Amino acid sequence: MNQAGTAATDYAVVIPTLGRPSLAACLEALAAADPPPERVVLVDDRPLHRCDALPVRIPAALRDRTETVPGCAAGPAAARNSGWRAAPETTWVVFLDDDVVPGPCWAADLAADLAAAGPRTAGVTARITVPLPPDRRPTDWERNTAGLTQARWITADMAYRRTALQAVGGFDERFPRAYREDADLALRVIAAGWTLAPGRRRTTHPVRPADRWISVRLQAGNADDVLMARRHGRDWWSRAGARRGRLPGHLAVTAAGAAALLCAAAGRHRPAGVCAALWLAGTAEFGWARIAPGPRTRAEITTMLLTSAAIPPVATGHWLRGLVRHRRVAPHRPPDAVRPAPPTRSGRRPAHERALP
Repeated sequence: MNQAGTAATDYAVVIPTLGRPSLAACLEALAAADPPPERVVLVDDRPLHRCDALPVRIPAALRDRTETVPGCAAGPAAARNSGWRAAPETTWVVFLDDDVVPGPCWAADLAADLAAAGPRTAGVTARITVPLPPDRRPTDWERNTAGLTQARWITADMAYRRTALQAVGGFDERFPRAYREDADLALRVIAAGWTLAPGRRRTTHPVRPADRWISVRLQAGNADDVLMARRHGRDWWSRAGARRGRLPGHLAVTAAGAAALLCAAAGRHRPAGVCAALWLAGTAEFGWARIAPGPRTRAEITTMLLTSAAIPPVATGHWLRGLVRHRRVAPHRPPDAVRPAPPTRSGRRPAHERALP
């Protein structure tokens, strides 16, 4: 095999996992790949007191090339760091989530993606597909999952060059959830002078089962948005191509509800009524915005009404928690080698600095 072909297949697949049943389908798809990965690293990110083996059967085609390493139960960012550092001999690291299914041509397309990567290409994305029900409108949770297809640098399937990971220190382990850690890494890699390229391989991300309160628990990501703003500035949304949430509206609705309670407790009934009306109007608007595009079944409407009342105060609480927790976080600074040099006396930057990618 020539040097380009060797580089194209010189990769390890890293999969952080909690041992969910979906891992089996992911491994079966990798085993069916032609050729299968040379190395697969499973990062067991269950709590440290769990000493039993992962509840998954590793396919025969992967058995002699799969290694399980312990995580630290600190979330996907820390688990991915453990995984890529456990395979120091490969040029590329392909991160997969344990609930995705690589497509039938995934290995060949990945090889083409990596072979086409330039020397300053740090990472290559995949094309994510989320199957939705064909016979009805998608639920709020299904629409939320479908939003992954628009994510710019999603690590559900993302290949990174090892030297780029080493240059920026890998994932920031202060992100404890599968949320924003991918955008943070990408912005730091770009700031270090690398580029990220779109790939052509395809991966399916099924909608996993979730209970009624999943949308409430997801509000914990508002604390991670605070960390992103501290690290990358308030314009990080546009640079990362991320969707803006409804936090300003949640803050206003929560403030109206809190003011209604305080005014009522103080015996100021008219202001309490006004604030309560504002809270009700805001909650109703939020609920309808989630109900209207959905299937409008009784179960879905009930879930939307309950969670639409709970989400604003929960989101506000996590945002305040993030402000406190990340108040001392310093802005990210790119390495000295790519940090912009001061202008010369003529006002122009040096030629070598203007030529940087």
